[in-house]
Amino acid sequence: MGISLNPSTLLSGQGIDVSTVVNEILQQQSGPLQQWDNEQITLQSQANLITAINNDLNSLATAVNALADPLGALSAQTAASSDTSILNASADTSATAGTHTIVVSNLATSGSVYTGSVADANASFLTGGATTADLTLQIGGSSGVTHDIQITQGTNDTLSTLASYINQQNWGVTANIVTDANGSRLSLATQTTGTLGAIAITNNTTGLTFSTPSGGQNASLTIDGVPFSSASNTITSAIPGVTLNLTGANANETVQLSVGPDTSQISQAVNTFVSAYNQVISDINAQFTVNAATNAEGPLGSDTALRTLQSSLFNDVTSTVAGDGGLVNLSSLGITMNDDGTLTVGQTPDGQSFAQLLASNPGVVQNFFQNATSTGFANNFHTDLTNLTDPTQGVLNVDLTQNQAQQQDLSKSISNFEAQLTAEQQQLTTQFSQVNASLQEYPLLLQQVTQTLATLGGTNSNSTSSSGPTLTSGL
Repeated sequence: MGISLNPSTLLSGQGIDVSTVVNEILQQQSGPLQQWDNEQITLQSQANLITAINNDLNSLATAVNALADPLGALSAQTAASSDTSILNASADTSATAGTHTIVVSNLATSGSVYTGSVADANASFLTGGATTADLTLQIGGSSGVTHDIQITQGTNDTLSTLASYINQQNWGVTANIVTDANGSRLSLATQTTGTLGAIAITNNTTGLTFSTPSGGQNASLTIDGVPFSSASNTITSAIPGVTLNLTGANANETVQLSVGPDTSQISQAVNTFVSAYNQVISDINAQFTVNAATNAEGPLGSDTALRTLQSSLFNDVTSTVAGDGGLVNLSSLGITMNDDGTLTVGQTPDGQSFAQLLASNPGVVQNFFQNATSTGFANNFHTDLTNLTDPTQGVLNVDLTQNQAQQQDLSKSISNFEAQLTAEQQQLTTQFSQVNASLQEYPLLLQQVTQTLATLGGTNSNSTSSSGPTLTSGL
């Protein structure tokens, strides 16, 4: 469409709107910018989708790796106690499945001792006019370490100041003041259980009286009939791979401890894999689904990299492995494929649920996903996913790199074209400003020409009248 100017105003002295004329000219020449901007928007939308799918693909790789990891969820063990009020336990992957009988006769205890009551915890307990005294603690039994406390009037001769003094020494002893209706008492308790935590008062010239020390004994128990002693109520060395936490004692009760595969963790890991796989497949399906309103696929519908990824994932998830107990593919575990390519944890061909199969033979399930030769389902899938998600060679990472290169090329083209338009804008503005100046001067020039012509016309008329010949007619 051409640029139109109003002839009636051009010669009136109003001139032209230079900015408007220049912008209209540039607008007609800037057509490629809109197309490039639209392409840039499309490329960025595709990049966002590729990144999102790639993130979900990495989540799938993490989920599959958990199934392939020999120290991961599939090898997790659990320990269940028949009476958690006596003991509870946990097991690591090195634990051996089995059942143990345990009898806990007594718990490991810390040592404690306390004074008789005094009326005022802030009054001196020195008697008979004494200004000093001596108090000796022994920690760890008869062969333990002794700590001599010199009592000095005005320094540590009250229950409060003595407690503060002991707490500052880092002897592994905690001192507290206990106050009730009978008065205040100093309580001393060791921070270590077992015989090493036994406490005794071996010397006392303070005037305070102390109770008979208590505690400071090891836990005593039998495991499968074998006597066991522990300075701690947390025992890690009795059953390989199992940690026992003693919570109570009853010499007349036998607790059953069952150690075996943690089917809860295994089931969760498998369901996490299925969920992650379904997310990626749903991402891909969304791009290949034709929108009924627009009759078009998603922004990545023509992306060959996405087709390659889809084909690779389908090949992986439908692959078979050397079977153990008939488990050769996901379907034999009760994990079936839906019409849209997603997976569902359902029933095995013989009618068992995956949970039932796992409960009856967890070892076979583990062997399907991973084995000593690294040829299990998860082993193979993990290898492929490692390639698919490679930071530089992964199918979607390559796709994203190409997308970013296209965006950079477009940005450069847009930048160069805009620079060209800017230069042309400056040139056109200069040219039309000169034209506008001439048009604005036109009325004045026209007036001057008219006046000049008028003057010339008057001069010719007078000259003719005064000097022209006079003609007469004779008879």
